[in-house]
Amino acid sequence: MSEKIDRTTENHSTADATLSKRKASHLQQSWVMHAGMLMIADAGILVLAYFLGLFFRFDLAFSQIPTNYFWGYLFSMPYFIVSTITVFYLFRLYHSIWYFASFVELLNMIRAYLVLIVLYAFGVFFMHMHMPRSYYIIGYCLSFMLHTGMRFFYRFIRLLDGIASERKSSEPRERVMIIGAGNAGGILIKELLTSKHLKGDPVCLIDDNLNKQGRVLDGVPVVGTRNDILRAVQEYEVTEIIYAIPTATAAERAEILNICKESGCKLKTVPGIYQLVNGEVSVSKLRDVDVLDLLGREPIKINNEEVFSMIQGKTILVTGGGGSIGSELCRQIARHEPKQLVIFDIYENNAYSIQQELLMEHPELNLVTLIGSCRNTHRISSVMQQYKPDMVFHAAAHKHVPLMEVSPNEAIKNNVMGTLKTARAAADAGVKRFVLISTDKAVNPTNVMGATKRICEMIVQMMNRKYPKTDFVAVRFGNVLGSNGSVIPLFKKQIAEGGPVTVTDKRIIRYFMTIPEAVSLVLQASHYAKGGEIFILDMGKPVKIDDMARNLIRLSGLTPDVDIKIKYVGLRPGEKLYEELLMNEEGMTDTPNKLIHIGHPIQMDDKQFLKDLDELDRESRKDVGNIRDVIKRVVPTYHQPETDKEQKTV
Repeated sequence: MSEKIDRTTENHSTADATLSKRKASHLQQSWVMHAGMLMIADAGILVLAYFLGLFFRFDLAFSQIPTNYFWGYLFSMPYFIVSTITVFYLFRLYHSIWYFASFVELLNMIRAYLVLIVLYAFGVFFMHMHMPRSYYIIGYCLSFMLHTGMRFFYRFIRLLDGIASERKSSEPRERVMIIGAGNAGGILIKELLTSKHLKGDPVCLIDDNLNKQGRVLDGVPVVGTRNDILRAVQEYEVTEIIYAIPTATAAERAEILNICKESGCKLKTVPGIYQLVNGEVSVSKLRDVDVLDLLGREPIKINNEEVFSMIQGKTILVTGGGGSIGSELCRQIARHEPKQLVIFDIYENNAYSIQQELLMEHPELNLVTLIGSCRNTHRISSVMQQYKPDMVFHAAAHKHVPLMEVSPNEAIKNNVMGTLKTARAAADAGVKRFVLISTDKAVNPTNVMGATKRICEMIVQMMNRKYPKTDFVAVRFGNVLGSNGSVIPLFKKQIAEGGPVTVTDKRIIRYFMTIPEAVSLVLQASHYAKGGEIFILDMGKPVKIDDMARNLIRLSGLTPDVDIKIKYVGLRPGEKLYEELLMNEEGMTDTPNKLIHIGHPIQMDDKQFLKDLDELDRESRKDVGNIRDVIKRVVPTYHQPETDKEQKTV
């Protein structure tokens, strides 16, 4: 049976190879035919151009052309044709797809003709041709224009074909305003005008450069500055706006896009980093404007050399490696050449997903993916002992605030006891650095999830005193955009379904950062770890959730409270109007990275704390009971909201 399968596979492989050879042969034949036709056309143009040079020289009277000049013309043609076709071939003028001819092809044609003028002069001198000077000048200029015109005629046909298709098409087309009358804007205009697959017509340009006002770029007028955007939208009946200033700062981009979002138009933007293909901006690189574009904050940068030196050649273990933060940690660690990366997660679907992604992106990576729970003492200890990681990033946790309010015992089991068991296993295995992923909800917590994370921070600081050979640290930050349970995906889903968009409270504010930014800072903070620190990430300015919801509606081309209703549903159990990053008792010092700060450890009784942990462990195993009273005793800053006091605990 095995031999039969092998023979079948071999037959398929042979058939595929044969098919590939036939396809390659067909493509080669097609190119030869296309190039051959172009060569014949080029030869014909030379014959015509130089004949006209002679014809014009003698006042358009063929009978007036002296016989010796006519024979000289015929004598020179073979040399001119051979040299021209050879130079054109060397400059790859028979390899271009002339339907997409651009400045590059024109430049190659000019270069080819600069070489040809030398070859023509060389031939005339050595063949002792005595022809009128005007014959050479007129013939040279005419042949250049005809050769170039013939090639760009393909593109002209494509443009006419696109216009004809547009007129026949019954599909509505977008009327496009382009922000930025620079190189990117010019290239986008050309693509919109020439591609029959794009459903947009550029109707006006906006640029803050006063010297460009009133001018025209490829037939599209510059009609004002950013202050004229809303007026121009009405005047030119704009339905889509493309932001095409890729070199602008985040603050400048946010200021202009915040004006554009009031227009009710669809918004797209070129990437913030100038992504080019063969020197051109491509319409395919456009993306929808996202709420992050409106925050006006530059992307966070880290010192990659420091992170690289910390991770390269090390064995790294990431608990909760399949989650939103854990998986991004794995991605960034994989890029820094670890000796081995161990992913540990209880949810096999997430673990499998990040495993397959990393194997595809980094085939050289020594990757181990394990399923298990941090709550299982034997499992986490055996993993630590087997793989002996140099660093552990502990990202495994229950983090959904409302869910943990109704299942507080599970929050204690997973977050608190899971962290304690993982930390002890790390210390016993000789791990050099243990990094806890914490949250701003641990500061003066009003919910069980935040309180458990505060206890985890206390565990880290206690373990650092108890096990001096391991540096135990925590990194605290706010909300991350796009994480599991993040408000942004929920809002987008509600908008797509026609609303309403649910906002808990009109006054509620949150700090936001992207997942890659947060993880980059986690890695950078880990480099600074000496043991016992709680690193606090600078989250920038807080954002009103209500403003974010309204901006997302506008970015969808809709009007808040008209097309999409906003419904205020009240604070959820355990939720605060605002989050804090620092407790009153903590001071704060800076690190070399000004976006990472250190909160000073708070004094605590380690012996009493261990007794409290034992009590939490016992209480969490009960199916009923008010574990919040114990949490309150362990975390004095925890304040249980009045509305939560009657919550059922499980």
